[in-house]
Amino acid sequence: MSLGVSSYAIEEGRKGAIVFCESCGKQSPQARERDETPAGCEPGNPELYGARFCTCYTPARFTGKYHDRSGRRRSPRLISLPERFNVATYFVDRNVVEGRRERLAIECGDEQVSYQELLERTDRIGNVLRKLGVRAEERVLLLLMDSPEFLYCFFGAIKIGAVAVPVNTLLKPHEYEYIFNDCRARVAVVSESLLPLVEQIPRERLQYLREVVVAGEARGDCASLYELMRAASPELEAEPTSKDDSAFWLYSSGSTGVSKGCIHLHHDMVVCSELYAKGILQMNEQDRCYSVARLFFAYGLGNAGYFPLSCGATTILSPARPTAASIYADIERYRPTLFFSVPTNYAALLAHKREGQDFDLSSVRHAISAGEGLPAALLERFKQRFGVEILDALGSTETLQMVIANRPGEARPGSSGRIIPGYEAKIVDDKGDPVGLNEIGDLMVKGDSICTGYWNQHERTKEAFVGHWFRTGDKYYQDRDGYFWHAGRADDLFKVNGKWLSPAEVESALIAHPAVREAAVVAREDEAGLTKPAAYVVVNSEFAAREQLAGELQDWVAQNLGGYKRPRWIEFLAEIPKTATGKLQRFKLRELQGQRNQTSVNPAEVPSKRKLNVGSADS
Repeated sequence: MSLGVSSYAIEEGRKGAIVFCESCGKQSPQARERDETPAGCEPGNPELYGARFCTCYTPARFTGKYHDRSGRRRSPRLISLPERFNVATYFVDRNVVEGRRERLAIECGDEQVSYQELLERTDRIGNVLRKLGVRAEERVLLLLMDSPEFLYCFFGAIKIGAVAVPVNTLLKPHEYEYIFNDCRARVAVVSESLLPLVEQIPRERLQYLREVVVAGEARGDCASLYELMRAASPELEAEPTSKDDSAFWLYSSGSTGVSKGCIHLHHDMVVCSELYAKGILQMNEQDRCYSVARLFFAYGLGNAGYFPLSCGATTILSPARPTAASIYADIERYRPTLFFSVPTNYAALLAHKREGQDFDLSSVRHAISAGEGLPAALLERFKQRFGVEILDALGSTETLQMVIANRPGEARPGSSGRIIPGYEAKIVDDKGDPVGLNEIGDLMVKGDSICTGYWNQHERTKEAFVGHWFRTGDKYYQDRDGYFWHAGRADDLFKVNGKWLSPAEVESALIAHPAVREAAVVAREDEAGLTKPAAYVVVNSEFAAREQLAGELQDWVAQNLGGYKRPRWIEFLAEIPKTATGKLQRFKLRELQGQRNQTSVNPAEVPSKRKLNVGSADS
C-alpha cells in the first residue's frame, strides 16, 4: 500500500502551490520567493518565520512563541504530517517521485549515487533485513563508517518499521557490549574495518544478537552485505508506520557517565529539516553538504544525512579519519556550499597552514559549529582568514538538532544565537522560576524533535524531561536582544571570592590570545582550601610553552575579565581531553589534578607539555 509520498510534501512555497497564512487564513498562489505573502497580508519577516506567515503573526520576544493581533499566544503550526507516515519515504522515495531521480544524492571518494540508486539500494537493504527476520519495532544496530551504506541501512531499517541504532565507531569492545545488550538488537551491520572490535566480545555475552552482516567481504559466520543486496529485490513497500512510532535511537555521547539511548520518532527528522536546515540555513537542492561530525553523531546525522535529502541536495561523505589536511583537500576537491564542524576542529584548521596560496574555501556559503560553545576568537580568526562566517548553534542528542542558532548575517561572536521559531526556551533558577535578563540559570527547551525519553532509564528520564520541557544541563544567560550565551555545563560553574565563575568565559578569553589554540578551565583548591581557577592550555605551534607565557596569559585574563577570573595556575598540555564528538572532558583534568596532588605549575614554575590519556571516546 502506498503512503502517498507526494501528498505529505511540506508546503514551503513551491510555485503554483496554494499556501495559507497560518494566522489569518488568507490564501493565494505562492511563488518561490520567500518574501511574498498570501494575498491581502502585509509582508512579514521571512528570516524569522518564512513566507507562510505575515505580519498578523508576530513572534514574541526571545522565546520563539507566537501571538496573533489580539495578543493571544499561539504556537506556529509549521509542519503537518498525516498520522500514517514512514519517514524513509519522505527522505528517499519522495525525491524520486518529485523528479530528482537523476540528481546526485551522495558523493564518497570516486563513488557517486543518484537519488534513484539511493532508493533502489535502500529498498534492497529493507528486503535483506526482512529476510533475516527483522520485524517492526525491532532494533538494528549499525556500526558503520561514513559511507553510502550507512544511509542505505539507516533508511532501509526504518522503511520496514524497524528501529535503526547507529553507534559511535570510536568506542571500545566493552562499550559495544553494553550497547548491544541494552538495545537488544538481533541483527547488526558492521563495517569490515570495525568487525575485529565486535569479534573481541565473547559471543555468549551478547544475549540478543543473532546475525552480524559485514559491509565488506564475507567472514566466518558473517554474511557480506553486498552479496545479500545483490540477491534482494530493489522494490519495497514501506511499513505503514505512524508519525509517532519509534524510528531510530541515538546513544548520547556525554562528557561523562554511561551512554543513554535517546528514542526518536518518525516525525523528528522532518521537524529539524524544516525548522533549521530550511528555516535558518535556507538549504536547497543546489547545496552540497560536508560534515566533519560523523553520521553516528546526532549533529552529523542531520548535516550529512537527512538535511540534504530533505531538499534534494548532495551529501559528501568520507569514511577516513578527518584531519586538517584531509578536510582542506576534500573542500577543494568537492566544493561544498555548507560546511559543518565543531570548535576543536575549527581550531585545528586555523592552526594548519601551507606555503604559498592559502586553502580555497570560496565555495562555502556558510560554516556551522555545534557540539560545544564556539569561542568568539575562533569565529573572528576564521572569518578574517577565509571570509566565511561561522554560525554557532546549540543542539543535543536529545533535541536531535539545533534549537538555538545564529542566523546568517546576524551572528554574534561567542553567543549560541536566538531561539529557532518552532521551539521554545526558558532559563530558570534552582526553583524552576524564570531568571531576569543577563542572569545565569538552567536552560530548558521545548519542541517536537525532542526525544521521548531514554530507553530503559526511567529515573534519568524523569530527571531530564519535565512535561514538554527538556533540561539541557547547560547554564545560560540571555541578553536584551534575545541572544543566548553559554556559561558552561550545570556542574562546571564554581564560586571564586563568593562570585560565580563561568569556565567557558575564561576559556574564550584565553583563546582570544594569539598564542592559544585551545583552553580548558576547572576549579582547584589552593593551599588555604579556597577554590580558584586552573587553566590547561594548548599553544599554537609558533609559540613556546614557557614561564613567561604563563604569566602573560594570567595578566591577559585579568585585564579582559577581572582579577578574580584570573587563572591561579596555568599548565600546558599537548592536547585537551575530549569525547569523539568534540565535547570537553573536564573530569579527566580533575583526575589529573588529583593524581599529581596539586603539583601543576604556577607562574614561577616552567610548564612542560604533557599529553593526557583521553581514554574511551564516550566516557
